[in-house]
Amino acid sequence: MISRWIRDGRLSVFFRVLLVLLDIISINLSSYLALLIRFELKWTSIEAECLMAVNRMCLFNTMITVLIFLVFRLYHSLWRYASVREMLNIILACVTSAFIHITSLFLCYTYFTKSYIVVYSLLLFAFTVMIRFSYRISRHFFSLHSHGTETRSTMIIGAGEAGNMLMNELVMSNRLDARIRCFIDDDKAKHNTYIHGVKVYGGRESILEAAAKYSINEIIIAIPTASKKTISEIVDICKHTNAELKTLPGMYQLVNGEATLDKLRNVEIEDLLGRDPVKVDIKSIMDYVCDKTVLVTGGGGSIGSELCRQIAKHAPKRLIIVDIYENNAYDIEQELKHDYPGLNLVVLIASVRNTERMDSIFAKYRPDIVYHAAAHKHVPLMEDSPNEAIKNNVFGTYKTALAADKYGTKKFVLISTDKAVNPTNIMGASKRICEMIVQMFSKHSDTEFCIVRFGNVLGSNGSVIPLFRKQIEAGGPVTVTHPDIIRYFMTIEEAVSLVLQAGAYAKGGEIFVLDMGRPVKIIDLARNLIRLSGFKPDEDIEIKITGLRPGEKLYEEMLMGEEGLQSTANSLIHIGKPILFDEEEFIKKLEYLYDLAYSESDNIKSAVEEIVPTYKEKDEDKLRDKNLQDGQFKKIQDREITHKKLVKMSAMSKPEGDE
Repeated sequence: MISRWIRDGRLSVFFRVLLVLLDIISINLSSYLALLIRFELKWTSIEAECLMAVNRMCLFNTMITVLIFLVFRLYHSLWRYASVREMLNIILACVTSAFIHITSLFLCYTYFTKSYIVVYSLLLFAFTVMIRFSYRISRHFFSLHSHGTETRSTMIIGAGEAGNMLMNELVMSNRLDARIRCFIDDDKAKHNTYIHGVKVYGGRESILEAAAKYSINEIIIAIPTASKKTISEIVDICKHTNAELKTLPGMYQLVNGEATLDKLRNVEIEDLLGRDPVKVDIKSIMDYVCDKTVLVTGGGGSIGSELCRQIAKHAPKRLIIVDIYENNAYDIEQELKHDYPGLNLVVLIASVRNTERMDSIFAKYRPDIVYHAAAHKHVPLMEDSPNEAIKNNVFGTYKTALAADKYGTKKFVLISTDKAVNPTNIMGASKRICEMIVQMFSKHSDTEFCIVRFGNVLGSNGSVIPLFRKQIEAGGPVTVTHPDIIRYFMTIEEAVSLVLQAGAYAKGGEIFVLDMGRPVKIIDLARNLIRLSGFKPDEDIEIKITGLRPGEKLYEEMLMGEEGLQSTANSLIHIGKPILFDEEEFIKKLEYLYDLAYSESDNIKSAVEEIVPTYKEKDEDKLRDKNLQDGQFKKIQDREITHKKLVKMSAMSKPEGDE
């Protein structure tokens, strides 16, 4: 049992009591042994007065010394990470104890041998150090003999402070079966040197050679200061070793002395994107939400909920969350109530498609800022339900923007997508129409309307990475729609930072775009994730090509050719110029689209193609719509429709509670 406790790193009452008992023994042993050494190791030669003095001072000296050791925190550590500080504490504690002990002897007794002082002090120090470090040696001994048959041969990349601290943790941890075989570091001055007896084999060019030589099956990247680009380059080499990769999360763990085993995590896909995340100084741009009423539609979704978290940190007057999905709304409500008990939070279940509901919300709360994140976003699902995409995305946006304009909202930020550029699917086309609606409102309203457009968000609901992980856990296959399909990726934090900064920059009608670096091949993400999960692609886990899904295209674009680019104060955030279009014609087509959507017409995609020229309906869809009557669309176009009439139309009662 004791050996199991020794292998366990927990600081228990048992060990504190054990240390105290051992210290009591060592204190008294030091006293009597010092006398014995002084008198040439002959007990009978010890002077009676000296022996009497030590006997009488025994209890006092023991109590005082234990108290001094307690003050110097010698019982608050089990010497797992003994260092110069711990050694200094031992020296100071022993010197203090010896000084009080000797002073007491000379004050209480007229005669006492002076050589006893030196011998006692040295013995007390030696016993105290031996007790502490024998514990550490015992831990090391048991760790060496507790490895099972499945010992991991481990390589640490990074021979700096983090690597050194990590090795201490690996060697001393009770739950590891890791054997450190070598270090890798690009600093040539460290090559062929040793850290705790383990060789620094070479730089990153030696990774494959060292992995083969030492049969490495685990690689730990311990370079907290490295950029994403450096990590990506190292991982590109490591993934050819078939070893499991792990990494320390970041620099702050090293600063706080937390570069320990518990902080290790598997290398994430975010580490492989080849660029550092976009950094936005949120504090410097969030003054505009302070003491304002902020409304977030779709506030329970991936982007919407993170927006709410960031806004809640900056003291809004009131935060209003609007979502149609009650479970999502409930989750973010409970989280914000717990984290920000003083927040004036209002959570409403509502559909942005319901004109009267949105009108009543805006009339009651008069939001200063609106973030419109509510949307249907799943491409294949919307291909099969295009009318729902139009109802929710297009007219949900129109009705929300109309309410914002009517009730004096100062800023309105639309969350859009790169799929709105030259769309090949109804979801992307619907978001492009949303952009056109917002741009139209920006020309005729005092509200500052703007658009934020970004690519795929890692970790969001329905994104590819969670799907891949589930497929790997199930043993495969991992499904990729096309070997050449590529996508831009960003984190939820980056997406939200862009949205928040857009709100600060907005003047009216802009399309804000993030420089997302180079696009990434989806099949490369799949292969990397399989390797990092400890499997071999196409051997342990099959990669299956399933073919492009309805509405899916091989690559996404962030801007249309006509939009151009304009720089901002953040070099990685750009503004696309609005594309001019005929508003009267646009309104006519919107009314026709509205009629088709709510009459559940099968001709919806053809009507969308008329509004978004860059969207091309697929041939099979056109064949399905071949019964579209000639001249029907032209007849609607000829109607005398004005903006005022469209507003009236949008307020009309519709089925399923949509108004």
